Amino acid sequence: MRMKKNLILLFLLLAGVMFGSLLAAATRNIPWLTWLSYGQTVGISVDNPMILDLAVIQLAFGFELGINIAQIICVLIAIFAYKGLVSRL
Repeated sequence: MRMKKNLILLFLLLAGVMFGSLLAAATRNIPWLTWLSYGQTVGISVDNPMILDLAVIQLAFGFELGINIAQIICVLIAIFAYKGLVSRL
C-alpha cells in the first residue's frame, strides 16, 4: 500500500510540473497573466558545461533546474490533491 501511495505522489508531482510548464507557456503572451511565466534557472549551463579532461576520457557535467510561478502553484495543488486522495485509500 505504501508503494502505491508513493507512486501516486510521484505521478501527481510530475503532472503538476508538466501542467505548470504548459500553463506558463500558454500565458506568456497574455498581458495580465505574464506573471505566471516568471521564473528562474539555476545550475551549470547545459550549453556551456563543466568539462573534466583526463587525457583518456573527457567528461562534461551540466545540470539546469528551471522553475516558474505556474509550476509552483500546480505542484501545491497536486500536493493538496494527494492529501485528499490518500485519505480515501
